[in-house]
Amino acid sequence: MPTLSSRGLDIGASPIRNLLPFARKAKEQGKHIYHLNIGQPDIATPAPALKAIKELKENIVSYGPSEGLPALRETVASYYNRFHAELSADDLYVTTGASEAILFTFLSICDNGDEIIIPEPFYANYLGFAHLTNIKIVPLTSRLEEEFKLPNTEDFEKLINTKTKAIFLCNPGNPTGQLYSAEQLERLIHVVKKHRLFLIVDEVYREFCYENKFTSILSFKGIEDNVIVIDSISKVFSSCGARVGYLISKNKSFLQSVTKYAQLRLSPPYFGQILALSCYENCSEYIHKAKEEYRYRRDVLFDEITKIGTIKHYKPAAAFYNIVELPVKDAEEFCKWLLTDFEYDGSTLMMAPANGFYCNKAIGKQQVRIAYVLNSADLKTSMKCLKVALSKYPECQ
Repeated sequence: MPTLSSRGLDIGASPIRNLLPFARKAKEQGKHIYHLNIGQPDIATPAPALKAIKELKENIVSYGPSEGLPALRETVASYYNRFHAELSADDLYVTTGASEAILFTFLSICDNGDEIIIPEPFYANYLGFAHLTNIKIVPLTSRLEEEFKLPNTEDFEKLINTKTKAIFLCNPGNPTGQLYSAEQLERLIHVVKKHRLFLIVDEVYREFCYENKFTSILSFKGIEDNVIVIDSISKVFSSCGARVGYLISKNKSFLQSVTKYAQLRLSPPYFGQILALSCYENCSEYIHKAKEEYRYRRDVLFDEITKIGTIKHYKPAAAFYNIVELPVKDAEEFCKWLLTDFEYDGSTLMMAPANGFYCNKAIGKQQVRIAYVLNSADLKTSMKCLKVALSKYPECQ
């Protein structure tokens, strides 16, 4: 029998999708599942964008430019002006989702064995792409008890060595919902300049900040050659399946390297780019309504979890995620049990075990990530379901 690669055998499963086989079986048994495990918004994609796709009249869907359609690049560069980022289309590449932007970044800045420092918990796919590219993720742990605030600059500097190539942030944060301030970012900028590192920032959730203002890393001056930004239309325009992301930098040498990888995959998705282009037309009202809806859902979730009384939690400042700590020994086993052995009025819920968002799996063993992407009525019902489940879980008896 042919053998598989060690890379394919060793790569970890997604904590977001790992329990899907159990969910499918539960659905086959007639259970309704409240999906709190994945950041798939239920807010409708902008209607004009869907209309633009339906009204396309091309006879041939041809290859496009490897860097993306010029009109889309110009539009996104202009959109970023609202965050005090002075961009041109030449600073921006369209990618097949933010995922490809992450992959191109890792391939362009790191050699085998190089290191990237990331505050944990972090988006689990960072670890997967690091594994594919033979990069070492060096975690710097932030704590639920401190609402996952950014670690001190001294803690970052302790981890820097000759193999370190970058510091990677997700701001606003997935899976934590934290938001880093301009002052925190400025302190970290001094570190990357001092040590001649890249500063990669995933800003996909920038539009969903509730009490405090979002600061783009692109708004800082004198750091242009160090900064790389990851972006996507997936969340802000509820268009996850369009697979359109962006890679943004003013570092021309970096972009020249990215060009080679972009040419290898030929071009980003054409239909997704047409949809994206329409999304940005008169987008302010759509974004405002989505933001206010997620703010309301966050507050509903916080209140409902507070009523349960046995869960450690906090009120996230941004995005649409919350990591909470359950009164169980192993949250992953509890999440499986919810799908295999539990139901409440014909329903159960699905959450993402948080250990998959940590390098140190033990830290997140009792934690789960909840994505508050369901409407408020479903959020309330799902939390009732969780309360009953915790009362019936054998370990909690």
